[in-house]
Amino acid sequence: MGMEMKMGLGLKLTQKLVMTPMLQQAIKLLPLARLELAQLVQQEVIDNPLLEESVDDDNPEEPLDQDPYDTYEDNTEPSTENEDPSLQEFSVEENLPEAKPSETDENPTSAEQEIDWDNFIQNNIDGGMSADSYTERPSIEATYQKETTLAEHLQWQLGLSVDNDQDRHIGLCIIGNIQSDGYIKVPISDIAEDCNQPEEDILRVLSLIQTFDPLGVGARSLKECLMIQAKALSPRQPLVEELIENYLERLEDRYLAKIASELKIDLSKALDALHTIREFHPRPGNRFTSEKIDYIVPDIVVVKTENGYDLVLNDDDVPRLRINPYYHDLLKTAQQGEAREYLEEKFKAAVWLIKSIDQRSQTIYKVGKSIVKLQKDFLDKGLAYLSPMVLKDVATDIEMHESTVSRITTNKYIDTPQGTFELKFFFHSGIKSCQGNDMSSIRVKNMIKEIIANEDPRHPLTDDQMVLALEQKNAKIARRTVTKYRKEFKIPPANKRKRLV
Repeated sequence: MGMEMKMGLGLKLTQKLVMTPMLQQAIKLLPLARLELAQLVQQEVIDNPLLEESVDDDNPEEPLDQDPYDTYEDNTEPSTENEDPSLQEFSVEENLPEAKPSETDENPTSAEQEIDWDNFIQNNIDGGMSADSYTERPSIEATYQKETTLAEHLQWQLGLSVDNDQDRHIGLCIIGNIQSDGYIKVPISDIAEDCNQPEEDILRVLSLIQTFDPLGVGARSLKECLMIQAKALSPRQPLVEELIENYLERLEDRYLAKIASELKIDLSKALDALHTIREFHPRPGNRFTSEKIDYIVPDIVVVKTENGYDLVLNDDDVPRLRINPYYHDLLKTAQQGEAREYLEEKFKAAVWLIKSIDQRSQTIYKVGKSIVKLQKDFLDKGLAYLSPMVLKDVATDIEMHESTVSRITTNKYIDTPQGTFELKFFFHSGIKSCQGNDMSSIRVKNMIKEIIANEDPRHPLTDDQMVLALEQKNAKIARRTVTKYRKEFKIPPANKRKRLV
């Protein structure tokens, strides 16, 4: 039987997901943090003339469980039959105005027939800002306080300690080579070459700087840093200096008995000297290091009441949007043409953005409410009562797709009576208990930390012994799991945790 190629026409029915740019934007809003959302909204206000911020707070906000656009009517209901289930809850085109038919359509409709302006605009157009509503705030410069750096602190002491230009010049060169932790990593010969001064003078001024506050600054090694602090003790402690000078690398508890034997001293004296050394600062400049502190502003606040818990959605810093009334009137009276098409396109984009932001807020609220319901024991009693929970549990509870829950819990925080947590903190696996019940993996990790914190420092528990200790607490897990969790907390093994005291 021969093979032949034929050409013909045929019909084939297929299903495929088509994501419009507006639907992509709605999904993009979900994982954004509050600051990122505020920045995106500000940019949209700049790009879209039909959008503007609403500054009138006289009207109460719509409740979260009620759609503020329920009054908006549209006869078109797009089918979501072939859509991905994770996207159906954001298919809100049925609430958007229908695009105007082109001029080639047989029965073009007017703007008033396309869009039910009165019903939609009544809740989205409000008055402008009155002069009385503006309150002048102090400038950011008035509240800013400059912190003193390590270099500035050393330069101030240098100015009080030297009285000639040569030493002051050398001192500034040395201070310029001191790192933020207080150490000098540059060879003295390089500093001498940069300052065009002999090395003897560099070392002389360096010795002076090493007496400055904080003690240990200007050291070239850990040994020198600790020795500077040891020599500043009053009265001097020769044993401390001896241990730093000759036994620093062996200065651990498990070697201390041998060191005491070599020095022919009591072990108690060696322990006292070791305690003194542990009080020194190995990085003396760190207290001048200005680290950026990231303050977490929760998206949801959980408030305990007599009847349970109430949720408050914190979205104060997200700009409130409305339709610009001037362009609204302009669109109503605009004739056919490019100007009208442009205004209709921007209007549809503005409505979609307002709707998407509102749905984002409602979804955050629903997820937070579900977490509070599923983790009530944790809210009442603490971390020991945290229950295992996965995305599917919340998705089933609020009747949304898991991917939607995953997106909305990204970069979101909730403030509870037990502390502030990222929403994703509550999603973790479970471990079978001795009775066969599921136990939160976070709870097990907390147990391991408590066991190690309360162990005898002379006889720390091995991972196998911790497995037995966890079984006594009704948690049955493998030794390799204990090792994995211990390493997550950067806790050393038992032979490294051993202490004589």
